[in-house]
Amino acid sequence: MFEIPKWKIGLVTALVVFAFLYALPNAFPGQPAIQISANRGEVVNDLLQGRVEGTLKGKKIAFDNVRIDDDRLTLRFAENDSQLAAHTALVEELGIEKYTIALDTASTVPSWLSAIRGKPMTLGLDLRGGIHFLMQVDQQAARDKLDEGYIDGLYVMLRAEKIPYRGVTRTADGFVVELTTREDRERAYTELTEQLPDLIVTRRDASETILEAVIRPETVAQAQRATIEQNITTLRNRINELGVAEPIIQQQGATRIVVQLPGVQDPTRAKTILGATATLEYRAVNDSVNAVEIAQTGRVPPDSLLVYTREGEPVVVRREIIATGDQLTGATSMLDTESGTPAVSVTLDAAGGRRMLDFTTDNVGRPMAVVFIERVPEVKIVDGKEVRTSRETKEIISVANIRGVFGPRFQTTGLDSMQEATELALLLRAGSLAVPIDIIEERVIGPSLGAENIQRGLEAMLIGTALIALFVMVYYRLVGVVTVVGLSVNLLLLTAVLSFLGATLTMPGIAGIVLTVGMAVDANVLIAERIREEVRAGNSPLAALRAGYEKAWGTILDANLTTMFAALAMFAFGSGPVRGFAVTLLAGLLTSMFSAVVVTNVIMAAIYNRQRKVAAISV
Repeated sequence: MFEIPKWKIGLVTALVVFAFLYALPNAFPGQPAIQISANRGEVVNDLLQGRVEGTLKGKKIAFDNVRIDDDRLTLRFAENDSQLAAHTALVEELGIEKYTIALDTASTVPSWLSAIRGKPMTLGLDLRGGIHFLMQVDQQAARDKLDEGYIDGLYVMLRAEKIPYRGVTRTADGFVVELTTREDRERAYTELTEQLPDLIVTRRDASETILEAVIRPETVAQAQRATIEQNITTLRNRINELGVAEPIIQQQGATRIVVQLPGVQDPTRAKTILGATATLEYRAVNDSVNAVEIAQTGRVPPDSLLVYTREGEPVVVRREIIATGDQLTGATSMLDTESGTPAVSVTLDAAGGRRMLDFTTDNVGRPMAVVFIERVPEVKIVDGKEVRTSRETKEIISVANIRGVFGPRFQTTGLDSMQEATELALLLRAGSLAVPIDIIEERVIGPSLGAENIQRGLEAMLIGTALIALFVMVYYRLVGVVTVVGLSVNLLLLTAVLSFLGATLTMPGIAGIVLTVGMAVDANVLIAERIREEVRAGNSPLAALRAGYEKAWGTILDANLTTMFAALAMFAFGSGPVRGFAVTLLAGLLTSMFSAVVVTNVIMAAIYNRQRKVAAISV
């Protein structure tokens, strides 16, 4: 008998069922769609739905259905042309200030499959179409920001320790701290080395009152890496939360970031999404003047600014900022425990927390204003040239008297709704870009090119697989038929694994799948030839089967290990298409070895164990 352990039969059965279930969602292609979400102060409701439907009917743009889910309105279309036409019409009707109108692909996967996390593979930019940006991070700006942070830290430390000083000056490679006496210099030296260990502090030999400080090189390098990581996080938060589906954001080299937005065809809108930021400023209210009179006369005191509330009421605030959104380390939407109104719980960093503590200590009972600032970049065409500007909205969302002393943790109230509180917390967490980024490359890829790529890739894979299947069935007969079944299981497993892991399928990924099909055939050919050799050596049919699988396994493993190492290296050191190729190649190697050695083994056992006496093997 050619016995197979029951656990191995159960494993193969379970994996085939798994492969079928999680590969099945790929049989349900996505449907062109548009997602509409509300920006600050707006809501998605039945009135908006009626307005959207009326706009599309008025423009005679056909759509399949419209529904509201999770505070988003989703429209589905039968074709891409209707989707693009509807997007243009809705942007004109609703505007981009109040609503985010994003191109998307709606899932058509049945709910029972979605309930078990069944989802189709994500199509990459080269298959689905969209926009590709290559961005350059300004590392000099990162160094400038780092230096400014340490200068602020030096001032805060000197004031906190009450050490008299004349000033802190930035030099080409560090800082110069000028004290008043030799004793002050020694005190400052001790405190600086203890409180700011990232600085290398030395005494200037020619002076008794000057210290020189340099940021440690490893700290500078770490800060530059953190700058890119923060920019990537900010871009990812911004794009994910504002409705762009399945973005790809990754670092390329030391100073560049690649952003790919599959399905998006509007580069101007995409730039707006990438560059828009929101932050808060906490300022003291100048209650010594009449804000209404100043608004009427336009005579604003030199140390103050005139800002309006959302209701249009003027408020005069001090120019000096207590704390800014750049100093926020956390923001969470919540309900105020005392009033029950929407609020945002804010946490400041050490410098911002100390400034807030100092201010509230000296100003209990006096008003403080919370100023919301939103900057949105705009791209205009002037005389045939692209001109980049930005539109800034500044308004006061809250004015309240300081009822007690607080530091880095407090609440911001005065918001209209819980949705607005949630969105403000989101924008604050996403924050501003750590340093400026410049778009140095921009490409718009049409979905028609993606459809052509998909068609050609599928044709290449199907034709290649059909030719291989025909050859092995003719040359190896029954063993060849079993090999074809194993190849089918291999493709099913590979599709299921990639879908389950949420891998993005690109043209290099399709090439990797085609390559693994060929390598899977190699493994089956090794097994078939080993069985033939055992039969020619005079072994019984069942002994030849057993020996063929046992002796071929070592050769198959050796042959695939080198390719696995190459795939791992491409995944570790590559990016973009190279990584996509590596992922599919690595997954395909694992599934092909399993299907060749285990799946076909179980099938052969099922065939020959039913026969009382095996006279020969069809190979």
